[in-house]
Amino acid sequence: MRVVDSSAWIEWIRDSTLGQALAQEFPPNHEWIVPTIVQYELARRLAREVSDAESLRLMALTTEMVVVPLTTDIATKAAGYAGAYKLAMADAIIYATARDLEADLLTCDAHFLQLPGVAYFPKGPADA
Repeated sequence: MRVVDSSAWIEWIRDSTLGQALAQEFPPNHEWIVPTIVQYELARRLAREVSDAESLRLMALTTEMVVVPLTTDIATKAAGYAGAYKLAMADAIIYATARDLEADLLTCDAHFLQLPGVAYFPKGPADA
């Protein structure tokens, strides 16, 4: 099981060099976890960057994966991770979701760089 962070989704959507490399790391849909906060982050970004039709298509794609809502248990664990690792709220929720489901986290967000269970792909100058 794997959580794909919003940063990895965005690079893939942009079809950047990094996004093409990340696509090779995407799991099959039945093993791809999408926290609802990732859906929120994607919806916000897509509203600014793509057509309405493309936004709807991509958001529909997220529902073909394993969508995991924010629960009290995940929220409580996220608060602990936020404090322990100095993570912002959304990052802490994404990380807590991955840890709660014993999944790894695929990301290109440096906030996760040193955390256990993270597959980190750094952004290069062309991807920034």
